[in-house]
Amino acid sequence: MLSFSIKGKGPAWVFLHGFLESSTMWNHLPLDNLHIQQIHIDLPGHGKSFELLKTPSIQLMALEVQRVLEHLAISSFSVVGHSMGAYVGLELSQSKGFEKLILLNSNCWSDSEQKKQDRLRVANFVHQAKSHFIREAIPNLFSNPQEQVQVIEALIKEANCMTPEAIAFAALAMRERTDFTEFVNAHPEKFTFIHGKLDRLVSVEELQAKITGPSIHLLDCGHMAHVEASEEVLGILARSINND
Repeated sequence: MLSFSIKGKGPAWVFLHGFLESSTMWNHLPLDNLHIQQIHIDLPGHGKSFELLKTPSIQLMALEVQRVLEHLAISSFSVVGHSMGAYVGLELSQSKGFEKLILLNSNCWSDSEQKKQDRLRVANFVHQAKSHFIREAIPNLFSNPQEQVQVIEALIKEANCMTPEAIAFAALAMRERTDFTEFVNAHPEKFTFIHGKLDRLVSVEELQAKITGPSIHLLDCGHMAHVEASEEVLGILARSINND
C-alpha cells in the first residue's frame, strides 16, 4: 500500500503531490486551519512509497490511492492535486464517492505529440544523468528561482532520493494519461483550477482556451503556487471547502 498519513477531522480531502515531490510539499501550507480530514499520500516511487507498479499508468496510480481510501473506510472525498497529482485526481473523479478536485498548477488534457517525445527523452535521460536532470528541472518550476534558493535545494535533495526507475516511471505514466477536458467542462461544479500566470509548464493561454466551465484562479507565480503564493492558495482552498 502507498505511504500515507492522516490527521484532522471533518470532510475528507486527499492531497496528492506532483512529479519529483512527495507529501512534504504540503508543509508550505497551514492546512490545519481548514478544519478538514487531511489524507496525504506519496505516489508510487515518490517519498516513502518506494514500490513501483508493473506498468507506468496514472490510472493504476489512482487505483492505489483508492486502496488507501478503502483501507481508511472513506466513502466520500475531495482531492487537491498538484501537477501530476491532479492527473491522478482526474482519474479519481470517475470513482464512487468523489466530490471535488482542485487542480493546482495542472491541466486536464492529454500530452501533445511533442510533449510525449519530451517525456520519453526524460525517461531515457535520467538513467544516465539523474542528478543533472533534477538540478535543471526544479528551478524552472519557479517564477523567480533566485528568491527560493533554500526551497529549491531542499527539493533537489529530496528528488535525488528517488531512483532513476521511479522518475522514468512517472514520466511515462504522464505520457499516456487520459484526456478529461470534455468531462471537466461538463461538470464545472466539481473542478477548480489554481494556476500561476508565469507557469512555464502549462501556459495560461492554453488553459483559458480549453477550460470553458470551471473556475480558474490566476496567481502571480510559477508552477509552485503553494510556495510562491501560499496565502492566496490557502484562501482559495478555504473558500472551496466552505462552499461544500
